[in-house]
Amino acid sequence: MGFFQNIKKQIFGTPVDYIALIAKGAVVVDVRSPQEFQSGHAKGSKNIPLQNLNGKIKQLKGKEVIVVCKSGMRAGQAKNTLLKNEITCHNAGAWQNVI
Repeated sequence: MGFFQNIKKQIFGTPVDYIALIAKGAVVVDVRSPQEFQSGHAKGSKNIPLQNLNGKIKQLKGKEVIVVCKSGMRAGQAKNTLLKNEITCHNAGAWQNVI
């Protein structure tokens, strides 16, 4: 493994195969606003805006979750919330990363 590949792996971790996770039953949660979601989203994703996420925790318990948004910032916040509630989750960044 090259020097830069090794550094990238140390910083970002092992790449996640989101398509395989979805095929195994993972749920894609798009944390953008309803208006953003309507302008385009991954097929089969659920729209739960970040500000509403705490109220939907029970629905996500026991599921593996992939969170997405426009760039990954809100998805990162959502991931932290889900991890605090013991929900296995992954931040895929932009919603286009799971299509």
